[in-house]
Amino acid sequence: MDAPDAPLIALIAGEASGDLLGAGLIEALRRRWPAARFIGVGGEHMAAAGQHSLFPMEKLSVMGITEVIGHLPELFRLRRQLVDDLLARRPAVVITIDSPDFTLGVAKRVHAAGLKTVHYVSPSVWAWRQGRVKGIRRDVDLMLTLFPFEARFYEEHGVPVAFVGHPLADMIELEVDTLAARRELGLAEDGRILAVLPGSRGGEVGQLMPDFTDAMLRLHRRYPALRFVIPAASAARRAQIDAALAGTDLPVTVVDGRGRTVMAAADAVMMASGTATLEGLLLKKPMVVGYRLGAVTFAIVSRLVKSDYVALPNLLCRKALVPELVQKDLSGAALADAVAVWLDDPDGVARLKDDFTRVHQQLRGGASEKAATAVAALLEETPR
Repeated sequence: MDAPDAPLIALIAGEASGDLLGAGLIEALRRRWPAARFIGVGGEHMAAAGQHSLFPMEKLSVMGITEVIGHLPELFRLRRQLVDDLLARRPAVVITIDSPDFTLGVAKRVHAAGLKTVHYVSPSVWAWRQGRVKGIRRDVDLMLTLFPFEARFYEEHGVPVAFVGHPLADMIELEVDTLAARRELGLAEDGRILAVLPGSRGGEVGQLMPDFTDAMLRLHRRYPALRFVIPAASAARRAQIDAALAGTDLPVTVVDGRGRTVMAAADAVMMASGTATLEGLLLKKPMVVGYRLGAVTFAIVSRLVKSDYVALPNLLCRKALVPELVQKDLSGAALADAVAVWLDDPDGVARLKDDFTRVHQQLRGGASEKAATAVAALLEETPR
């Protein structure tokens, strides 16, 4: 049995955004228990915070329903391996982070074997497949939500929940220094810049870069002085981006990583739907969101989704503040026209920044510390 001041804590993340959240939580938990040990699955940020990862997190990063099917045997094997390891080590708590199709399966198995479970980042049960809340109520001792509307949903369904806010809201200042970001990237301080973020996964970049490149070409003809900056999430993503740009004469700079800095340096952003849209909101950047799934995946998802929006800024503000171009509505022409609206409407940009600032203030307040406090309270409860 671990000493109360040196608990063994397992955290399992499946993608880059979860790695950042996990790292912040590990650091907050270590401030509470300096001798705590951390195991599970994570990326480079969680490793830097002191976690020992059973296998590389990248093995879990798969996009879409049909894309996952080809990887199912390996994913099942990894899950069995992970569950067996956790049951052998018996950590004080298992904290699963996002990636619900994989991590909630882990939570189900370890919870049934008597381990305490916490899930950090609510799956979108309020938007689609609401029946999942029954399994969450059975398998998860505590849900940690990033957004207040999610906490209300769980309270209504009898799931123990804590709204902690979003760590990014604490990490990003309310006022963004655009010039400093441009200097950091070695970009000219004057002129207008469009940040282009086609996603961090190979499937996303493959689906989006043709239309994003077409949009950049159209915008270049319309605004010859406009420059483009693209952050590549990895060497593999950079190779995809470079291939899509080959043969064009666009004034584009591709940088390795630093997506947040790229957005901070920009006047507007054209981007894939996902967690990065929250960063765009917190940076107060006008954006256009595009997304496309495989045809079969989209056919399945579109029958299950109950939300009017896919982009986090629109979900959080409960209204269509930023354009969403999804599936058949996504094209280079539509993207270019939507970006042009932001470039030509400074008053609209100012109103958008006011809305985004209100959301930013609501989400601030020490999310990692709040999450650590909620986890500690769970551990201090009488064992099940």
